[in-house]
Amino acid sequence: MRLYSGSSQQFIQDTIQNQIAEKLRIAFFDYFRFYPSPGEITAWRNSLRAIKDIFAMADLYDHGVMLEYQLPLSSKRLDCLICGKDKVQDENAVIIELKQWRNAKKPRAPMS
Repeated sequence: MRLYSGSSQQFIQDTIQNQIAEKLRIAFFDYFRFYPSPGEITAWRNSLRAIKDIFAMADLYDHGVMLEYQLPLSSKRLDCLICGKDKVQDENAVIIELKQWRNAKKPRAPMS
């Protein structure tokens, strides 16, 4: 199961047009029969906007993208999987795990 799949170009356009979170929300409901939390929708919107910028800056326009891919025999989901060919035409895939941080604290200095 995956909530979104398409080309990287389509992903970029869906994100620019502010449609990506809504597409994920509808696909989530279609699969699970309930809606995701508002926090998850906000996390998708914010994180995927940053991923869109990275794809655009790296000229990743001809790759495949899957979002919220559920691993077989597990309830765990991959946030983002991008696959395609590199400069020498070798096939590659990269998993991107996104984190939403509301706040962070500076770590304490180690005791000497």
